[in-house]
Amino acid sequence: MKNIEGKVAFITGGASGAGLGMAKVFVRNGMKVVIADIRQDSLDQAMTGFRDDKNVHAICFDVTDRQAFARAADEAERVFGKVHVLCNNAGVNLFVPIEECTYNDWDWVMGVNFGGVVNGVQTFVPRIGKHGEGGHIVNTASMAAFLPSAEAGIYTASKFAVRGLSEALRLSLYRYHIGVSVFCPGLINSAIYESEKTRPAHLAVPENTAKSQKTMELLPKIHQAGMDPEEAGEKVLEGIRKNSLYIFSHPEFREELSEIFDEIIDSLPPGEAPAPRLEFERSRRQRLMQAKAQADKME
Repeated sequence: MKNIEGKVAFITGGASGAGLGMAKVFVRNGMKVVIADIRQDSLDQAMTGFRDDKNVHAICFDVTDRQAFARAADEAERVFGKVHVLCNNAGVNLFVPIEECTYNDWDWVMGVNFGGVVNGVQTFVPRIGKHGEGGHIVNTASMAAFLPSAEAGIYTASKFAVRGLSEALRLSLYRYHIGVSVFCPGLINSAIYESEKTRPAHLAVPENTAKSQKTMELLPKIHQAGMDPEEAGEKVLEGIRKNSLYIFSHPEFREELSEIFDEIIDSLPPGEAPAPRLEFERSRRQRLMQAKAQADKME
């Protein structure tokens, strides 16, 4: 999607961190942007940075609420018209060993990180397909979509899910001239460590399952060392223009990724499959490669 000037973007989790970085970069490049967030105070603060720019509109809602998502989409279309770019960026994290997590923890993190992406796709894909002008979807995963963490196990699971969904969507949505990217950043200067402030009351957990005070004290300093959100936003815009499947913003993971995929290849058993299985897999792969080629060549 090379021509983005005048196009409309809808960004969830848009009031801070990478989402706000995307919004600032998109506006500088001539786009109209809706920033959506669950926190009204964060939206108010974010909007002060746009100095009453008429090309930015804020909407407060919860991405796990499907009816609210539909209402937000209606509002975006009333304000700016057709939406072309959807950035499913809203996310939360939980720094608790996975064996200590509760069902409420699972429902909260998966509901926002994966369910919110599903809700965005279900809400906007029909609308983008209907207007026929094409578009692009960016789903924010994380390097956690490749690199697991025992201290953030639910987060890891949610980001692997976002990656898988994005790869599958790309093989389907090219038919409607909709590109799909999965954004996999490393550490970004954000306040995702404050995610607990947005946890709904009905998914609350006992105090003894919350993050330790020591962890809470370390997280702000760790995240301050992260990439500037606007630099991350520039990477996302570049990925949209190039129709990239993967948008990687941090170069420091090259060696680790190589080790992971080497381990996968080395773990495959030797020998060949029986002829009927080989024939099936050749046919499957041929269909996959044809769809991939169509998705990759889309502009």
